[in-house]
Amino acid sequence: MISLSTFLAIGAWQIAVIVLVVLLLFGGKKIPELMRGLGSGIKEFKDASKEDEKLEEKND
Repeated sequence: MISLSTFLAIGAWQIAVIVLVVLLLFGGKKIPELMRGLGSGIKEFKDASKEDEKLEEKND
């Protein structure tokens, strides 16, 4: 039986394979667009969570 910690242990070779697969699927020109979209999504999530914390503090 494989434990979760063993499943999540990612080494250098696994990361290299994942990067290679992403490059093959999306191509070099699409990667910056994908990363930009991912970055803006993370920023929006952080902003929304901060607003939620402010609302909770205001209601207390």
